[in-house]
Amino acid sequence: MATVQRPGAGQIVNRFIVVGAGPAGLSLSLQLARGGADVSLVEGRRDFARSLRGDALMPSGLDALARMGLWQHLMALPQRRLQGWQVWLEGRRLFQVDEPMGSLQSCRLVRQQDLLESLLAQAMALPGFHWRPGEVVRGLLEEQGRITGVRLSGGEALRADLVIACDGRDSGLRQAAGIELRREGPPLEMLWLQLPDMTGTDPTLGQFLTLVGGGAIASACLGAGGELQLGWLLRAAKPTPRRSASAWAETIARLAPAGLAAVLRQQGHRLQKPQRLGVQVGEARRWQRPGLLLLGDAAHPMSPVRAQGINLALRDSLVAAGELLQVEPVADGQARWHALDQACQRVERARRPEVRRLQTLQGAELRQGHWIGHNAALRHGLSLAAPVLGPVARQVWIARQHPLREGTAWL
Repeated sequence: MATVQRPGAGQIVNRFIVVGAGPAGLSLSLQLARGGADVSLVEGRRDFARSLRGDALMPSGLDALARMGLWQHLMALPQRRLQGWQVWLEGRRLFQVDEPMGSLQSCRLVRQQDLLESLLAQAMALPGFHWRPGEVVRGLLEEQGRITGVRLSGGEALRADLVIACDGRDSGLRQAAGIELRREGPPLEMLWLQLPDMTGTDPTLGQFLTLVGGGAIASACLGAGGELQLGWLLRAAKPTPRRSASAWAETIARLAPAGLAAVLRQQGHRLQKPQRLGVQVGEARRWQRPGLLLLGDAAHPMSPVRAQGINLALRDSLVAAGELLQVEPVADGQARWHALDQACQRVERARRPEVRRLQTLQGAELRQGHWIGHNAALRHGLSLAAPVLGPVARQVWIARQHPLREGTAWL
């Protein structure tokens, strides 16, 4: 990302520029355009096809979509209700919890690509929405200490009253604005593997399975499109193990219940090559500066525990839209900008506490998993005592999940 640049005269001024067409950027752009605002959405890619994207909508994310007036659109998309959660330890089931766990809605799995395409289709019908796909932002425009727009890779300068960075955990806009990311805990490394078209092969795949044993931590779940999604947690900076597809399937099968193990051994040769994902949890020291607002992973990259990234992104955008649409587009530029900056400060104050609380809970769950996963004596003892300790562990786990599912703030 280039450093900030000063704009020239005679350039088009947008009410809002949103950079990044993920869940935060697209849902925010749609809400702003529905509210009558002029908004340009800039996205570096031309489509939404990604292999590693969160598909799990928790009750908190479902509630945010409903409050945006998008419930009927969501229900029209292909999706799958998650049936429940299981934790397996050294080949024994420690506990199982069925959905919806006391919530009004079960966790739903919806392909993020389908959701984003639906949001874009709705936004494209609005006169104030301007779609800029395949446009890479190369720098920020600045004038007298205020961000006034962005410069695109082709040299074009777009100006705006407010630039909203929804460009992900490695946000180039955050870096260009000189906003530091405060990192929480050591970085994680995850491997993701998939088996396509696995619907109906084993009933346990309707649940999210956490598999702990032999010093390893893995997960398994049937995705929204019927594919079997497998996760494997790596120690930070450890190289990716070199294994064939069948060898990977056998490695995970040793941790899995009998039904899943059989599926993996029968179909393991079809397992797709593992993809590595680096995960760094953190929070920007500030979410805004004059003319700029950070949202979603750009403001607070989350760990993959309980799919908080997409759900918090939707909740961020709901709050931001409510605040920004209250600012009247008055002719006095200084007054308009001051009001927008105050709105951005309110967004940060409203959203920070929930983000911090959920990152703390995610960290606690990861530390517990590491502690058990890498302590052979503890794993063996817990496995033997599963019939007695399982119900206790289940109640403790359920209590921790409530805020991760429902959120901690009233929107």
